[in-house]
Amino acid sequence: MTTTVTATDSFIDALRSHARRYHDHHPFHVAMNEGRLSPPQIRGWVANRFYYQQNIPRKDAAILSNCPDREVRRRWIRRIVDHDGTVGGEGGIEAWLRLGEAVGLAREEVEDGRHVVPGVRFAVDAYVTFARTRPWVEAVASSLTELFAPDLMAERLAAFERYYTWIDGSGLAYFRARLRQAPRDSEHALEVVTEYCRSAEEQARAVAALSFKCDVLWSMMDAIDRAYVE
Repeated sequence: MTTTVTATDSFIDALRSHARRYHDHHPFHVAMNEGRLSPPQIRGWVANRFYYQQNIPRKDAAILSNCPDREVRRRWIRRIVDHDGTVGGEGGIEAWLRLGEAVGLAREEVEDGRHVVPGVRFAVDAYVTFARTRPWVEAVASSLTELFAPDLMAERLAAFERYYTWIDGSGLAYFRARLRQAPRDSEHALEVVTEYCRSAEEQARAVAALSFKCDVLWSMMDAIDRAYVE
């Protein structure tokens, strides 16, 4: 039997509590923000993270394909445009490729995935599969790691500008754009989840979905950390 409740503060608190499990607490990420990574480690992170970046639109397209709510689709589709752009030279994927060039990677070696380690590929593919196969509201809930992204992006941008001065500053445009996009996206996702998750069971599944996404991001950092030990 389904127990009907409302989207209480405790539900939102349970979602926000996952900030403690966000990947900015991973030792590799902490080292990056403290300026302790070498150029090869930075390049390894950028190359592997691109596999995640290029799959974000596929994840969002899966959510769109399963979502019956036209108003949600009208807003959610902006995420795909943000990453893919509408013409050449636009979008978050292009911005990440420019970051790759700024850290010393050729565009083709980022695009062809030659540096992607198996653990990263497995984690990202699992996330896309989750978005395709789980109820669309759970997939939306998994995206709520964006609640924690603005603080991460601000800290990351400051760290790169302070410690990694060998990186061309124009390559950091992706981080600057996400300072604006992430709050907008997380606000919308939180609205959707609190509207559609009214029962205790639905809320528990939403929290579990966000927990799964935190595991995906943490697993990626584990794989990168082990591949680029110095």
